Amino acid sequence: MKRFFLIVLVLLIAGLGYAFYRYRELQNENPHELVLFGNVDIRQVDLGFRVGGLVESLFYDEGDEIKAGTLVGVLDKRIYTDQLSQAQANTNSIQANLKNAVKLSQRRQELIGSGSVSQEDLDDAQSNQSVLEANLEQAQAAANVAQDNLFFTEMFAPTDGFILTRIREPGSVVRDGDPVCTLSIKSPIWIRAFVNEFNLGRIFPGMQAEVYNDTPGSKIYQGHIGFISPVSEFTPKTVETTQLRTDLVYRLRVIIDNPDKFLRQGMPVTVKLKLDQNSQE
Repeated sequence: MKRFFLIVLVLLIAGLGYAFYRYRELQNENPHELVLFGNVDIRQVDLGFRVGGLVESLFYDEGDEIKAGTLVGVLDKRIYTDQLSQAQANTNSIQANLKNAVKLSQRRQELIGSGSVSQEDLDDAQSNQSVLEANLEQAQAAANVAQDNLFFTEMFAPTDGFILTRIREPGSVVRDGDPVCTLSIKSPIWIRAFVNEFNLGRIFPGMQAEVYNDTPGSKIYQGHIGFISPVSEFTPKTVETTQLRTDLVYRLRVIIDNPDKFLRQGMPVTVKLKLDQNSQE
C-alpha cells in the first residue's frame, strides 16, 4: 500500500515538474513579442431628425452599406412647407409696407423746409420706417428658421458605414433628436485589449502591432497603439502588496490601419506587439 502511494507521489511530482517546465518554455517562447487578446470595437452613431414629425420613408435596411452624405430617411414635409410659405409671405408683406414707409419718409423730408409738413409728422414717418425695418429683419430670420426646419426633414449619413439597426419604421411619429436608426461606422476601427502591470512599461502609444482574427486564412491587419489608459480597472484604488500590483490590468486601444468589412463589432482577435521597437518620444 505504501509502495502504491509512493508511486502516485512520484508521478504527481513529475507531472508538476513537467507542467512547470512547459509553462516556463511557453513564457520564453518569444521574449521579444507580447501577445494580447481583445475584441473589435467599432463606433456607432444614432441617426435622427433635427425636427419632429411623421416618418415618411426610410431607404435602407439593417446590414446595408451607405456612403457619407447619403439620404437615409425623410419626414412628412407638408407642415414645414406651409410654415416656410407663411414666413415668406409675412416677409413679403413687411417689405411692401417698408417700401411705402421709405417713400413717405422721403416726401416729408423734402417738404419739411416749406412748412407744409410738421416735424412731428416727419418723426412719425421715420419711426414707422425704423419699426418696419426691425420687423423685416425678424421676419427674414423666421423665414430662415423655417427653411432650415424644412431641410432638417431629411436625414443624411454623416460618414461611411453600415445600418446596424432600424429603430423606427415609416408611419412612426418621432420627436426631434429621437434615434431612428443606428449606423456602424467603417473607420476608425480599433481593438480593445488589456495589458497587465508587469508589461505596462514595455509598450507605448504609437507602437506598431499585428492583429489576427480566428478565421483560417484571414489577412493580417496592421495597426498601432493609439491609447493606453492611465488607470487600472477591476482592482482596488489602494494597492498594498506586490502580488496585487502584478494583477492590475490597463485598457489599451489598438487602431487598425487597414480595416475592412470582415472586422465585426465584438469579434475576438489576437494582438502581437514587437518589443524591440523604440519609442519616438
